[in-house]
Amino acid sequence: MRELSLHILDILENALEAGATLVNLDIEENSAANLLSFEISDNGRGMDAKTLEQVQDPFFTTRKTRRVGLGIPLLRAAAERCGGELEIQSQVSLGTRVHVTFELNNIDRAPLGDMFGTLMGFVVSSSNCDLVYHHQVDDRCFEFNTREIRGAIGERSLAEPCVRSWLRAFIAEGLSELYGKSQE
Repeated sequence: MRELSLHILDILENALEAGATLVNLDIEENSAANLLSFEISDNGRGMDAKTLEQVQDPFFTTRKTRRVGLGIPLLRAAAERCGGELEIQSQVSLGTRVHVTFELNNIDRAPLGDMFGTLMGFVVSSSNCDLVYHHQVDDRCFEFNTREIRGAIGERSLAEPCVRSWLRAFIAEGLSELYGKSQE
């Protein structure tokens, strides 16, 4: 995958398929430590030890639509190529945690990519799952929690046009403040 945001989206989709009702996504870009890391944890059905081992094999997938599952193996290879690592922890009925690190300035590191599109796509399409998002770039931080947003909008859906419009502006502004440029 050309952007890390696509790997993140893939893991977020896996959390939905695992029945998660809550996903935490933390991203840290730390110039002083030369580190880019992200962690995604969910409260989905989790995996047993055998499945956890198999998920790292490109010829294993639980999806019925294809016979290979390249997401985790490709992400692991990308991290290792850039002086980082990938760690997965999971327990049946408790959920899964994926933690990935990269050297921030490594020439082989893919860009973080379209986090705006990844966040918007996940938030408006996951009506039964909440997202707690925390993104730190050096000393700047952007975060939101869809549980709080749902509480503020009452019975309305996050996919409703007026709510979606507000979300687009909110997320674009938050990411813009992190990077100092427009994210839409």
